[in-house]
Amino acid sequence: MRLRVELVVEIADSASLAEQAREQLAADSRLPAGERAHAVAAVSEDPAEALAYLVEPFDLVKGFPGVELAQASWGGERVDQDESEEWDE
Repeated sequence: MRLRVELVVEIADSASLAEQAREQLAADSRLPAGERAHAVAAVSEDPAEALAYLVEPFDLVKGFPGVELAQASWGGERVDQDESEEWDE
């Protein structure tokens, strides 16, 4: 089964977001040093990358009986305000 979730968020404090992502990268012992350096640069330069790094799809479904996460993909991108009529406030 595929579950599609789309979120549009406003980043109110990109510096704090980047700092949190860098802290998690520093604590990730499984990440090779070369990849860590690349990831630190990416999350420092782009709030969308920082947010995408901090999102954990497993957390969306953990604890639901009979559900196991088999595969996940996600990413972040900058967008102007989404004024689509598909959204209800």
